[in-house]
Amino acid sequence: MKGHHARRISTVDVVIIGLGYVGLPLAQEAVRAGLRVTGLDIRQATVDGLNAGRSHVDDLSDADIAAMLAGGFRAVTNVAGIAGTGPDVIVICVPTPLSESDGPDLTAVRAATETAATLVRPGCTVILESTTYPGTTDEIVRPMLEKASGLSAGIGFHLAFSPERIDPGNETYGIRNTPKVVGGITPACTEAAADFYARVCDTVVRAKSAREAEMAKLLENTYRHVNIALVNEMAIFCHELGVDLWDAIRCAATKPFGFQAFYPGPGVGGHCIPIDPNYLSYKVRAELNYPFRFVELAQEINSRMPGYVVDRAAELLNTHAKPLNGARVLLLGVTYKRDIADQRESPARPIARKLLQRGAALSYHDPFVDNWQVDGRDIPRAASPVTPADLTILLQAHTSYDLADIAAKSRLLFDTRGKISGESVYPL
Repeated sequence: MKGHHARRISTVDVVIIGLGYVGLPLAQEAVRAGLRVTGLDIRQATVDGLNAGRSHVDDLSDADIAAMLAGGFRAVTNVAGIAGTGPDVIVICVPTPLSESDGPDLTAVRAATETAATLVRPGCTVILESTTYPGTTDEIVRPMLEKASGLSAGIGFHLAFSPERIDPGNETYGIRNTPKVVGGITPACTEAAADFYARVCDTVVRAKSAREAEMAKLLENTYRHVNIALVNEMAIFCHELGVDLWDAIRCAATKPFGFQAFYPGPGVGGHCIPIDPNYLSYKVRAELNYPFRFVELAQEINSRMPGYVVDRAAELLNTHAKPLNGARVLLLGVTYKRDIADQRESPARPIARKLLQRGAALSYHDPFVDNWQVDGRDIPRAASPVTPADLTILLQAHTSYDLADIAAKSRLLFDTRGKISGESVYPL
């Protein structure tokens, strides 16, 4: 690392705070790079499981955790378990959800920063990876670290922001081959963080400062949020116009420039798309006192999709002389993304909630989810994806599903993913 107090990166000790879907893969790659890595997580069960060789993250297997342990990795629940004179690098990878008022909830970031502050030593580098609004690193994290450590950011220690770009279930892109954006409080801070990430990532992209790095992450996710909202709204009126939007997208996607295909669906899920753009919208309202209309409109459109799915379900049943009240409805795939177990912000839950409110006899099937609850109520798990039902709704097209078989054996199939064709199949 650069700087008067810096230690040689070759003997780096790394502490990663937060061992979820962001922190754990980063820890894995750091161990592979030969760094001494300690993971810190407040959940005792998570720490115990990792130290026993059990993974709780889709992208890492138990064998991956065993290899990490063999490489010197260990997990702890508090700083008392971190030996030595303090780490060279501290990376904060904790959740940033929405508050009840749909504003940023930085509770975990503040708590993790307090923890990091007790570990800060002269010459160390602190990096925030948790998605947040521009200014968080400089305005919230920096003063907390400086006050607790008595050191100045950019002089006594380095401070930077580097947005996580984890895509759960992506077998092509991971930590190593996804370019890493880094922005420091000072140019020296940027270089210090870049020195660390150069060990675990093939490409490091330097932002002008932490604020630009924070904005880059929100731009990436707002771009997806807005474009998904565009095709979701088009799906609604294309149905009324008798136009096959899926075919229109297929045709438009043949243009080799100026177009990127986005696809409609039952709603948006995961941590990033339904949440991160709201951080930007909040910042614009708070600082500039006017709305970020694109984001707020996209949020409105995407959040109405679960209700639209249920309305279409009722319409389909009604067309076949069956009321939704009392109808057997089978949901296929309740995770937010294909081929992973992650259920964060999955639209399946609000869809299920609305179906139950309208009297449907609900069941579900998902190869990644053994038990599923909606508002504390256990939803029966079907024995197979072709279990008899009045209406089957495909919410997530897991690759283990034989879609042709499902189409052939379903009495009535509502395909919200545009994956199946057939006489009894109705697309979103």
